[in-house]
Amino acid sequence: MQPSSSAPNVRFVTTTASGPAPLLGERRTVAQQLVLKVFLLVPFAALIAAVPLAWGWGLSWLDIVLAVSMYVIATLGVTVGYHRYFTHGAFKANRPVRIALGIAGSFAVQGSVIFWVASHRRHHAYADREGDPHSPWLFGTSPGALLKGFWHAHMGWMFSRDVTNYERFAPDLLRDDDLRVVSKLFGVWTAASLALPALLGGLISWSWWGALTAFFWAGLVRVAFLHHVTWSVNSVCHMIGSRPFASRDRAANFWPLAILSMGESWHNSHHADPTCARHGVLRGQIDISARTIWIFEKLGWAWDVRWPTAERLARRRTN
Repeated sequence: MQPSSSAPNVRFVTTTASGPAPLLGERRTVAQQLVLKVFLLVPFAALIAAVPLAWGWGLSWLDIVLAVSMYVIATLGVTVGYHRYFTHGAFKANRPVRIALGIAGSFAVQGSVIFWVASHRRHHAYADREGDPHSPWLFGTSPGALLKGFWHAHMGWMFSRDVTNYERFAPDLLRDDDLRVVSKLFGVWTAASLALPALLGGLISWSWWGALTAFFWAGLVRVAFLHHVTWSVNSVCHMIGSRPFASRDRAANFWPLAILSMGESWHNSHHADPTCARHGVLRGQIDISARTIWIFEKLGWAWDVRWPTAERLARRRTN
């Protein structure tokens, strides 16, 4: 049955006759692990190569415009779509918006919408405890343990063959016909995320060189840069920063990432009130994702938005 015009159901833990469903689902095959490593490491290699390549040649204003445009679309697809809407149900939306957000989030090349939501819901259920897929605190508090934990939280966890159980943590998305199709076509959206900048770069510059540089900068480098911004929310924002709100984990607000993450780095505020549509809830905290949701609401694309209230904030303040 296809649920339309509604927010995802965030009551995600299912039970069986023998108790709660297991945390993990089917393990990745060797072939899937190989594909995963390619899509993680090739953009990363491109990001490393970007520094010498940018020094004097190979980067045009067209590449920059395309890279920024694709970055904004993909990042908002993750922050507004994958995270605040599909994972936490911070607002309601109609069917076209649901599908568009699912596709836009896929452009970030961080996994299908069902994979991403299941993993993130598990993160909240076990934040910074055993069972959290990407906590930096799982190995102890010594310098060596924290270094290992940082690597694990930042990107190491994704190289594991273990996959979060979809039936337990994303049963609502599995029941959604549209989202099952969007998830199944994740490979198509990944290819489009890399091919679209190349196509536009080639057509606008009317040259193969324009297509190649756009593929490199607005495709590979943009994907890798977005990866590391998102992964920094998992790693950096659970290690350093301010904690003005009470939460049962070590999530922290880290202001230097606020703009690049579109407001996701106000992580302590988010963990204190996960279903809230705004993460930057204090004065001066820039939250581009929340502003985007506000625009959606004004256009009638979103409703029943869970905005913060003074009473809810006061109950969670620690200072």
